[in-house]
Amino acid sequence: MSNIIYMDNAATTRVDERVWDAMKPYLTEYYGNPASIYSFAEQAKAGVDQAREIVASGIGAKPQDIYFTGGGSESDNWALKATAEAYKEKGKHIITTAIEHHAILHTCQWLEKEGYEVTYLKVNENGLVDPKDVESAIRPDTILVSVMMANNEIGTVEPIKEIGVITREKGVLFHTDAVQAFGHIPIDVDEMNIDMLSASAHKLNGPKGVGLLYIRKGIKIRSFIHGGAQERQRRAGTLNVPGIVGFGEAAKLAFEKMEERSEYERRLRDHLIERVLQEIPYVRLNGDRDKRLPNNANFCFRFIEGESMLILLDREGICGSSGSACTSGSLDPSHVLLAIGLPHEIAHGSLRLTLSDDNTLDEVNQTVDALKAIIERLRSMSPLYEDFVRKGGEA
Repeated sequence: MSNIIYMDNAATTRVDERVWDAMKPYLTEYYGNPASIYSFAEQAKAGVDQAREIVASGIGAKPQDIYFTGGGSESDNWALKATAEAYKEKGKHIITTAIEHHAILHTCQWLEKEGYEVTYLKVNENGLVDPKDVESAIRPDTILVSVMMANNEIGTVEPIKEIGVITREKGVLFHTDAVQAFGHIPIDVDEMNIDMLSASAHKLNGPKGVGLLYIRKGIKIRSFIHGGAQERQRRAGTLNVPGIVGFGEAAKLAFEKMEERSEYERRLRDHLIERVLQEIPYVRLNGDRDKRLPNNANFCFRFIEGESMLILLDREGICGSSGSACTSGSLDPSHVLLAIGLPHEIAHGSLRLTLSDDNTLDEVNQTVDALKAIIERLRSMSPLYEDFVRKGGEA
């Protein structure tokens, strides 16, 4: 794998060797069920408790308000569906944004079929939601506002603290999908007035298949998975002890080196962005230039199809992703890019490169060099680009 340049860390990350070392004993030595009462199970329970304390401390939460889940999508589903069910006597109106992850959007669509009304707030050309729009959308029957902390495609970091002030004043519950943000940017659930927060281990060098939902004390949402008394009777199922321990270790490492890692990734990101914008014509940077995740760069290249670009990058050993959904059998481009106002023909030519502290400046330069050649090759085969050039390159 040494010849691979991996720049798709928003999709998933490499498990850190220290995380793996922390997990291994709970697979072979301390494999007891933490719900059991015999002493052999105490080691497993202690590992879970320690992980709970670590992830809670990193966001200013209390350990007893952390519930481990099977991942970010489960956490999002739990927050929305259980809140809707628990507070339906107050109202059936939910507010979210047009650029949320599908774990939120598809859950909202399901709730609409169940008789709930959902307001999908628009964002500006950089992907930012206006807190004033949140305030204007709140009604007497509004029971929940759900706004992601940072967008998974374009990296824009939303004004969560400002929105939290509004929801607290209005007496409306506030959930944030922090899957991309957790461990990457500072979070304080009290300072930001967050009532519920979703996160996932595999976005910060932890294992796949484990996440968390923070639920502020006093929020009366019910169980999402039934069948046992685990997680204080709120989430049934035998705990994934090795995964939870790995989540805790990954979070500890992320919190300890957040500032240093973010600064390093930011330098690589800015170099990447500057080279692409300066050396490749007819390209657009998507997302807010400053209010964005430190490792995210998202571009749209005119006269290019994202899937073809990814295939050619893959031949060069470079892993990235496209906002285009072609690989999933859909002809529709990214809903996020459409929501920020891009036309279909431009949105189809998107590329997301997301870095980690494993990446190097040399890898960034290799990627840009390869990308320049790929864009030139694809445009040379495009009749639309040929016609554009023949007309003098006029928009």
